[in-house]
Amino acid sequence: MTNPAIPSMALGRSDLQVRRICLGTMTFGEQVDEATAHTILDRSVERGVDFIDTAEMYAVPARRETYGATEAIIGRWLAARPGMRSRIVLATKVAGPSRGMPWVHNGSENLQPAEIIQACDDSLRRLQTDVIDLYQIHWPNRNAPAFGAVYFDPAKDREYSSIQAQLEALATLVNAGKVRHIGLSNETPWGVSEFLRQAELHGLPRVVSVQNPYALTSRALDNGLDETLYRSQVGLLAYSPLAFGALTGKYDDVGFDASQPQLGRIARFESVRKQRWGRPEALVAARRYNALAREHGLTPTALALAFCYRNWRVASTIIGVTSVAQLDEAVDAWDTTLSPELLSAIDRIRHELRDPAQ
Repeated sequence: MTNPAIPSMALGRSDLQVRRICLGTMTFGEQVDEATAHTILDRSVERGVDFIDTAEMYAVPARRETYGATEAIIGRWLAARPGMRSRIVLATKVAGPSRGMPWVHNGSENLQPAEIIQACDDSLRRLQTDVIDLYQIHWPNRNAPAFGAVYFDPAKDREYSSIQAQLEALATLVNAGKVRHIGLSNETPWGVSEFLRQAELHGLPRVVSVQNPYALTSRALDNGLDETLYRSQVGLLAYSPLAFGALTGKYDDVGFDASQPQLGRIARFESVRKQRWGRPEALVAARRYNALAREHGLTPTALALAFCYRNWRVASTIIGVTSVAQLDEAVDAWDTTLSPELLSAIDRIRHELRDPAQ
C-alpha cells in the first residue's frame, strides 16, 4: 500500500482549504454501523483525508428511522476525540423541499428561511460542534432538473422562497458564527449564476462550491456547468465518482442482482435500482469503462477515481466507502495518472453511450 500525500486547495474564492479527496458518509447508519463508521473516520484522517461531508437527511436510502443518524454518528465520533474537530473540515447540507420524505421539515414543499436556520441548529446539535465549515443546500428549492432528471419543465413551476431569501437565511447563520462558508448541491448553471448574482446585488455570502454528480457515466456537468463554475471561481465537489459501485467492476458479471445484496447498495436496495445509477443502460456503460480499465492494466476503481481526481473541473472528489479496505483503495488511487490516449478512449465511449446515468 502506498501512502500518497493528498494535497489541499482553496475552495472557490474562499480561504477554506480542503483536501482533493473528501470522505462522504451517507452510508453511515444504514450500510455501515457506528463502530465501523468511527474506524473509517479514524483511518480517513490518518490517511490525510480530513474533509468530511454529510447531510441532515442521511443515512441513504432515506428513511424516517435513520434521518439525522449519520450526523449523530459523526458527532459522537468527534465528542470521543478531543481536539479532532479542529483537525477536520466539516461539511453538511440542509435538505431542499420534500421529495416524498414527510419526516424532513414536516414535509415542507418550499424551503423557508426559518427552516434553513432550524435545520442548521439541529445539525450543529447532532454533530456536537459549534460551527459548520461548509453548509450546503442539498437540492434546489425551485423547480429544476436534478437527481437524474434531464429536462427542465416550466409547467412544474410553483411558488418558492426566493434565492435572495435563502441567501439571507444563510447570511444569518454566517453572521452568527454558526457557518463559515456556503455551497450548493445538485444545481444547474442558471442556479449557480443566480445565487452569485443575488449575493453580489445584496451583499450576501457568496457560494464557494457546488456538489454535483460527476463520474465516467455521469458527465452532464461537462455540458455548460463546468464553464459556469470555472469562470465564476466556484469549486466542484464531485459526488458518486464510482456510480454507486458500478464503476468498481463488481456488478459486471452478475448485474444489479437483488439476490446478492452483499455486492452493494444497488443490489441491496430496490429504491436505488429504480434510480439513475440502477438503470440498465448505466450498467452497460459501466461495463465498457471497466473493460477499458483492464485493457490498460488498471482496476476499474482506479480508472474511475483517477478520472475525477486529476480533472481540472474538480476541486475535491467525494468518496463513499463501507470499509477501511475500500477507503485505502480509494486513497491509493490518487497516484494513478491517465495517459492522453486513455482519456481519448474514455471520451469516445462517452460519445457512443450519451451519458446513461446523468
